[in-house]
Amino acid sequence: MPKASHHDLRIAFRELLASDSCYHTASVFDPMSARIAADLGFEVGILGGSVASLQVLAAPDFALITLSEFVEQATRIGRVAQLPFLADADHGYGNALNVMRTVIELERAGVSALTIEDTLLPAQFGRKSTDLISVDEGVGKIRAAVEARVDSAMAIIGRTNAGVLSTEEVIHRTQSYQKAGADGICMVGIKDFDHLEQISSHLSVPLMLVSYGNPNLRDDQRLAELGVRIVVDGHAAYFAAIKATYDCLRLQRGRQNKSENLSATELSHTYTQPEDYIRWAKEYMNVEE
Repeated sequence: MPKASHHDLRIAFRELLASDSCYHTASVFDPMSARIAADLGFEVGILGGSVASLQVLAAPDFALITLSEFVEQATRIGRVAQLPFLADADHGYGNALNVMRTVIELERAGVSALTIEDTLLPAQFGRKSTDLISVDEGVGKIRAAVEARVDSAMAIIGRTNAGVLSTEEVIHRTQSYQKAGADGICMVGIKDFDHLEQISSHLSVPLMLVSYGNPNLRDDQRLAELGVRIVVDGHAAYFAAIKATYDCLRLQRGRQNKSENLSATELSHTYTQPEDYIRWAKEYMNVEE
């Protein structure tokens, strides 16, 4: 079977957005996982910013990874991927001009789409870690992203946190990003179908949800009816890989004590040491959680 080009894969992703169905992403974090996901029939993959931080730095998702490090990982995946894959480009690694550079680099890496979020990243002195930038700045980033891409088939998706805003503010932000040229809107923090419907009824572009397996949103038909085309349930595959590595090395070392049989979540917590980063953020930047 002939290999699909990056442009072909972007067209395939556009077809997913234009469909009337809802698709769940495979977490792809290296070339092998991308090949496995395609072979198993997944329609779309995602390279998460949090996963890239774990894979490259063994660090928690505190906006520590650089654009070049993220692009390198995306490029490795793009060399072999035969399914469309999204890149979680966080805040675009800076201001609107940095967003333009981010789009250029990720397009060359082979991504089919990328999300640009309006979280205030990296965390700012004396601010909450969940603070967002202004709507105007968010609009500027979306407009800059659209301007920077060369292949118009690559999708630019604006992302916001619906869990920290009033419904009215979410509607205002998402409508603004839609008007600025976003090909889709991604939201995290949607509580349930009523919450989703209040927002989706004001939008005409396809939606993407980061649901983390929210039990209140487990109905693909209803999600599709409300305009949701892409759902990110989390990155279980990557955490399972961490668990498998730990268990294999633990047995190889002859340490079979049941007390050391940690879960994937516990292992991630142990080896990324998030308490240190939280303490440093509070001590040196007065950042509120």
